[in-house]
Amino acid sequence: MKFIVSSLKLLKNLQAMSGVIGSNNTLPILDDFLFQLDDNGLKITVSDLETTMTVAMQPDMKEGAGSVTIPARILLDILKNFPDVPVTVDIADDTLAVVLRAGDGQYKLSGHKSDEFPQIPVMDNTSAWDVPADVLANGFEKTVFATGNDEIRPIMSGVLMEMKENYLTFVATDAHKLVRYRRMDVKSDVMASFIMPKKPINQLKNILGTMADEPVHVEFNRTNASYVFGDYKLVCRLIEGHYPNYEAVIPANNPNQLVIDRQSFLSAIRRVAVFSSKATHQVRFKINGQEIMLTAEDIDFYNEAKERLTCSYTGDDMEIGFNSRFFQEMLNNIDTPEVKLEMSAPNRAGILTPVNNPNEEEDILMLLMPVMLNG
Repeated sequence: MKFIVSSLKLLKNLQAMSGVIGSNNTLPILDDFLFQLDDNGLKITVSDLETTMTVAMQPDMKEGAGSVTIPARILLDILKNFPDVPVTVDIADDTLAVVLRAGDGQYKLSGHKSDEFPQIPVMDNTSAWDVPADVLANGFEKTVFATGNDEIRPIMSGVLMEMKENYLTFVATDAHKLVRYRRMDVKSDVMASFIMPKKPINQLKNILGTMADEPVHVEFNRTNASYVFGDYKLVCRLIEGHYPNYEAVIPANNPNQLVIDRQSFLSAIRRVAVFSSKATHQVRFKINGQEIMLTAEDIDFYNEAKERLTCSYTGDDMEIGFNSRFFQEMLNNIDTPEVKLEMSAPNRAGILTPVNNPNEEEDILMLLMPVMLNG
């Protein structure tokens, strides 16, 4: 079999899918790309058993039919060093030797039989949604950072996608922080929910972020979900289990409300956090009138930092401590110039939300548990 494709187009598609390849694969075949050529064109597949991704391409020329797996690392390495030129890929039917020709260069590598390559899961009894690519990309981007890594509670290592009658919700939590991202402009007659693992989420958001509002066909059953968009298809195994009742942990009555410039707040926390304890990353928020004092100290090394900021505040004066790393992550995932921090007591969760979000169809709520103040 033989085909000719643009080196740049081939490289772009392979790089988009290469994140699926695991670093410690149990099967050597999972270190390869599967190439399949037939009358419909060229299909390339990559898999780690849990996630499988394919892309369809139309070669500039094709001859014969068949399938072969090609080692991913060496193929990517050589394609990165080509200019945008036509590449001829010639595979010997008997030995599966792969020869690449580009310009005056010729490069030979070993192909492998495709028999052992994992098959794409066949899904039955499925339900489906159609979701704009930018909604999925934003939903995953705004929530995946809040997922946990606890192997004992795998459901918290993924993002919950939940369709209600009037909106689609993305939720992530690790029990210390929680993010709820809701879109009012996505509706479906199919009320359902499932938990997406972190790896395929990262794979999807990187590609979907470049696709504006192109529709993505999301199909799912109890065990798997598939995403079809453009020339790509991703199928992944879902995380099984019941997601915690996240609404129950969001405090409803928060009389103490602080509004502040997001970038100034973020920059000040970054500076002060340098002096915080490496164990707790604690930064103390002391709010008095229309001022907030940020304080961090590392008693072991006699390091201390203080910084005062002006803010708009209604409520009782209070002191509360937060993990500075978590707080920075949250501020980095809000886009508005100002943010609101709502609190009820020093031992209750704080709620962070954007102020005057220009996208009225978007509802973002971020919850962070406080840390106990020392001293």
